[in-house]
Amino acid sequence: MNAEPLSISESTARLGRIAILWRGDEAARRSARPDTSRFKTVFAALADVGVDAEPVVYEDDVLDAVRAQLATLDGVLVWVNPIHKGRNRANLDALLRVVAARGVWVSAHPDVILKMGTKEVLHRTRTMSWGCDTALYRTADAMRVELPARLAAGPRVIKRNRGNGGQGVWKVETLASPRNRPMVRVLDATKDASEELALDEFLERCAEYFEDDCVIDQPFQARLSEGVVRCYMAGDCCAGFGHQKVKALVDAPAARAEAGPRRYTFNADPRFQRLRRLMENEWTPQLTSLLDIPRSDLPMIWDADFILIARRVADRLKSKL
Repeated sequence: MNAEPLSISESTARLGRIAILWRGDEAARRSARPDTSRFKTVFAALADVGVDAEPVVYEDDVLDAVRAQLATLDGVLVWVNPIHKGRNRANLDALLRVVAARGVWVSAHPDVILKMGTKEVLHRTRTMSWGCDTALYRTADAMRVELPARLAAGPRVIKRNRGNGGQGVWKVETLASPRNRPMVRVLDATKDASEELALDEFLERCAEYFEDDCVIDQPFQARLSEGVVRCYMAGDCCAGFGHQKVKALVDAPAARAEAGPRRYTFNADPRFQRLRRLMENEWTPQLTSLLDIPRSDLPMIWDADFILIARRVADRLKSKL
């Protein structure tokens, strides 16, 4: 009996149908194609392992249509920032909870994002060996009372709870000023130049951040200019790394001039094996335990950024760098 040869597509068992969802307007919806979208390599990788994926372009005005489309699929991978041109994810997150309750696999689930994808996680995990002196303010009044004492010890970094691309992130340091009108120098992570203003004025700017439940306050890390290492995770396994010299919150012109694109590398890169072991064997298990996240609920794709701590404490914490 002569069996006909199978093509690659025929011999690969199909495992299911999922959506890759991102935000876009009507024009983006009409033109969305797996082979031309910014996620074309993700579509291709999923196809290689037997997962059929289709594009779903979301906006609040097509919520019902997106809900109906997702209901026909096995799962959805979501790429939507928490803040985009003044819009948030409130309506999308409600939709995703509905489809997840009906059996559609959602990554990342909005409830998991609330646990591990907001800045509050920096406070909840502050006692882990990746943590540092991290304060949390639930109200504007609490921030007004507590921030001055922390600023007296050195520059701080203020972060709104939900944001992306540096939105709502500030470096803040005190200036010599009258006691009845304390002044600060602030640098917005999305801007190139700092400005000087009264502390009360800065606090007023931050008032809207409490709509997202809280504000996080951490000491500024002087070695930020040496770069940020992003660890890319697939569930609880490290998939790769990216290293980048950044401009955000960096004042020195020479250091800012060194900033450039993120350089990606594979998970076996010898420079980052200590970080890989810590992420896979220590920090991710601690994170899921502390936040009560089942291993199976971890996002399919997520990442964590790391910067070097100050040299004066490096010897004491060198096993955790």
